[in-house]
Amino acid sequence: MWLTDLKIVLPDRIMERGAINIEKGRIAAIVEGNVPGLGLSANGLTLVPGVIDLHGDMLERDIEPRPNAFFPVDLSLYELDKRLAGTGITTAFAAVGFAWHQNDLRTQEKATQIIRVINNQRDQLMVDFRVHARFEITNPETAPILEGLLDEKLVDLVSLMDHTPGQGQYSNLERYIDFMVKWLGLSRELLEDKAKEQMLGRMEEVAETPRNWEVAADVCRLAREHNIPIASHDDDTREKVDRMHEMGVTISEFPVTYEAAQYARQHGMHTIMGAPNAYRGGSNTGNLSATEAIKAGVVDILATDYYPAAMLQAAFKLAQEGVMPLHESVKLIAQNPAAAVGLNDRGRIEVGLNADLVLVEEAQDHPRIRAVLRDGHPIYWDAHMARLSQLTPQVEL
Repeated sequence: MWLTDLKIVLPDRIMERGAINIEKGRIAAIVEGNVPGLGLSANGLTLVPGVIDLHGDMLERDIEPRPNAFFPVDLSLYELDKRLAGTGITTAFAAVGFAWHQNDLRTQEKATQIIRVINNQRDQLMVDFRVHARFEITNPETAPILEGLLDEKLVDLVSLMDHTPGQGQYSNLERYIDFMVKWLGLSRELLEDKAKEQMLGRMEEVAETPRNWEVAADVCRLAREHNIPIASHDDDTREKVDRMHEMGVTISEFPVTYEAAQYARQHGMHTIMGAPNAYRGGSNTGNLSATEAIKAGVVDILATDYYPAAMLQAAFKLAQEGVMPLHESVKLIAQNPAAAVGLNDRGRIEVGLNADLVLVEEAQDHPRIRAVLRDGHPIYWDAHMARLSQLTPQVEL
């Protein structure tokens, strides 16, 4: 299938006008210039590689959109699949947490169920769904369960997390209380007094109790044996980055300070920050600004975090605001995440790679996705594309 009259975002430049041929799910040819009468004319749309998201929290939220209001995992997965396809995401690592808040959703049993459903339904989904297992180092009893899932090859990315107050993302107690109020829907009055006292006690306990790093090291060892990439979460100090790097961590997720992000990059680690942070121009928890970190050269990957549409929108906004050229900003959401997890068959518009592609109509306000292909097959195709197809009925999609 030929797509012509395109503006093509290549790894090293923008091809202002070109055409692309797709055969057997892969990019077979890229031709510069107009190729009239051949295939489907895209009428000047911009072609970018399919978006790759290494950390999306949406599935857990779709399963429990309100406290104690649960929906079936497979139903939530099918609906999320459609949403992600419409935002240009062709590869998605669904973040699945093990017992962070100790609520019903993140129990070990529920997390395991979610992981098994993703793997069982993978072949029936439009987006290439993978599993990002989030291991809380303060919950060592999870380690044997995670080891079993790794042995079964059900996990594609592991991250080490520590969400206890007093360090990391919530080193500021008031910020932690704000998070609990907004995220869990608890009243501030309940937290300010007794809960605040308990949190202060917990912070003291955290400071006095050493982490069981041996368990985390064992999880990392097993992940490395299975060639599973490992990420650390909310790095805030050079010391933590050093420890993570020693255990084989190659990705620093959401570093909360410039110093940690810079130090991770000096260690050769990929650094991920939230696309919503980059699009909005700041962190919603008051931590490091993704835009400023990108300008400083200490961030090379964006992730959906909680808002899928921000990925492609942030890449175009960074280009529109002159932070970097479009072919460089697109690397933050495609080429670089692919490289970080060893997906060498995607992430770039290049002959021989998977035809995971997004057709975008650039606009003065917000770029609009018109079509998304995965392995050369449309997984999102709007009315605009349908009208273009009617003009060239010989095209096989």
